[in-house]
Amino acid sequence: MAGRINDDDVKAVRDAVPIDAVVSEYLQLRNAGGGNLKGLCPFHDEKSPSFQVSPSKGLFHCFGCQEGGDTIAFVMKIDHLSFSETVERLAAKAGITLRYEEGGYNPSHQRGERIRLIEAHQAAAEFYVRALESPEAEIGRKFLAERGFDQEAATHFRVGYSPAGWDHLTRYLRGKGFSDKELITSGLSQDGRRGPIDRFRGRLMWPISDTAGDIVGFGARKLRDDDNGPKYLNTPETPIYKKSQVLYGIDLAKKDIAKASRAVVVEGYTDVMACHLAGVTTAIATCGTAFGNDHIKILRRLLMDNGSARVIFTFDGDSAGQKAALRAFEDDQKFAAETYIAIAPDGMDPCDLRLVKGDDAVRDLVEPRTPLFEFALRQIVGRYDLETPAGRAAALDEAAAVVAKIKTSSVQREVAVQLAGLVGILDQEFVVHRVAQLARWARDKGGDQGDRGGRGGPQGRGPRGGAPQQTAPAPAPAFSGPALNLRSPAHRTERELLKLALQKPALVSPAFDAYGVDEFTAPPYAAVRRCIEEAGGAEQGIADDRAYLGAVLDAAPDNTVRNLVTELAVEVFHGRTIDETYAGMHLVHVRLRAVDRRIADVQSSLARLGNHVAPQDLAAAQNEVWVLQQYAQTLRAHGAAAL
Repeated sequence: MAGRINDDDVKAVRDAVPIDAVVSEYLQLRNAGGGNLKGLCPFHDEKSPSFQVSPSKGLFHCFGCQEGGDTIAFVMKIDHLSFSETVERLAAKAGITLRYEEGGYNPSHQRGERIRLIEAHQAAAEFYVRALESPEAEIGRKFLAERGFDQEAATHFRVGYSPAGWDHLTRYLRGKGFSDKELITSGLSQDGRRGPIDRFRGRLMWPISDTAGDIVGFGARKLRDDDNGPKYLNTPETPIYKKSQVLYGIDLAKKDIAKASRAVVVEGYTDVMACHLAGVTTAIATCGTAFGNDHIKILRRLLMDNGSARVIFTFDGDSAGQKAALRAFEDDQKFAAETYIAIAPDGMDPCDLRLVKGDDAVRDLVEPRTPLFEFALRQIVGRYDLETPAGRAAALDEAAAVVAKIKTSSVQREVAVQLAGLVGILDQEFVVHRVAQLARWARDKGGDQGDRGGRGGPQGRGPRGGAPQQTAPAPAPAFSGPALNLRSPAHRTERELLKLALQKPALVSPAFDAYGVDEFTAPPYAAVRRCIEEAGGAEQGIADDRAYLGAVLDAAPDNTVRNLVTELAVEVFHGRTIDETYAGMHLVHVRLRAVDRRIADVQSSLARLGNHVAPQDLAAAQNEVWVLQQYAQTLRAHGAAAL
């Protein structure tokens, strides 16, 4: 076993890989103000972005599900890696060679399983690409050429060829130091009579990457008539490849999808290639499975679910393509984006369309033509005999239930009017009323579905279900004493002061470090103050804010406190101008309340003791009250200058 990774190397990795660059590989980030970025949380379903990233602090926090941490914590959670695997992966990205406490450098066979499997796929992809240049691969090059793809296109999409022999790739990867167990686990090899053999043989190979750009699997196309396997053969389910959670081309398309707020879903690898080469660089495809919930989650994080976003499905015009479109419509309401369907004339897919009619025809195809719900309605209505009253009634019953699912009430009414025309019912208001009734029944039965999949319904949303509020909900109660009350002026002020101490320590130092833990009345905030104290105080953050935050996080006694530290380190301030005046105001308010509480405590003690207090104790208590009252008066008159 490799030893513990050197602490200096871990710090170097944290500093070398910007958290916003890493997070942006998985979701779209937008400006959140105060130097922070926001996006849809990848760890729970939400409709409004409550996931915030602070590039300057190297931290993230979700105000919806309370997940938070640094770059390493993010990668560990989203890719299900161990700490060492994550550091190794980020170190490889940053070009940092890791050292272990036992001495020596990290040998390749000691790397984490996921990293080893990805390295095996990368090596396999390089092997397949070189094999495409061999004489044996002429049949593969011909296949590509007949579909309009030259060598440059093959190189861009890293298309390769798997030799027809039994174990060419297996022997090659063994020579690279991969074990038979790793080859079987990766899905690149399979058990044979005398040991592992290649899973893919004599086929064209498309590498399938995850959102981060790591190759996690392959799609293989049959080329020869004597190949008895399926037309397309994909990597089996492995620790790094789940076909329902990958989209072919997402690594190439994700930036343009986020930039254009548009995604084009096609059916095959060559369709993705044709679209990209024609200038439709937002095209992606599923890998041997129907478009489903996990695919929607990937696109939602890139599209940010804004109302102007569009998802265009292209399907063959045959019955199978129409069924696929209807399946896609069932998931339509999980998008905030508008969804459309594009079916090429003569039922051609984008690859065939590009061959026959050129790039312009492909670009024209994916310009939104028919809303997906309109296509679905026409398919439903078309199954009934509209010449009879019974046929019209049955068509209305089925189609009205579809229209009732439309998110926007104004659009729902408009489509209901269209449905009346499709079915041939002259009384449009009757159809509108019927749809509204079904929608109301659905809401009453299942509750408000406006925030699908979120935790706790309206958690993290405004009082009228609008944009997320800046103030996060209180963390899970793991402290003794009264719970957080964010309506309390004292608690709000304490929260803001702690945010200043964590995010802008120069504005509150050195005064903040003289504040006692007991000056924070909310037990969770007192716990954070204690962590800052144990980390050496806020002044430590002036010279190196990342090291300071790391020390504060390390001082946290449990995950609840650690999550609160992360939350406060990325939360946006309430003030418009965050300067010395703003910081001084909060320092004064917290101190004033502490002084007022102490005065009240002393006076309360004197009142309880009455005539039983000793003269010297009475004099001392009265003197303390007088000094505190003078201090409070000075604070009110001179502000932070009196601290």
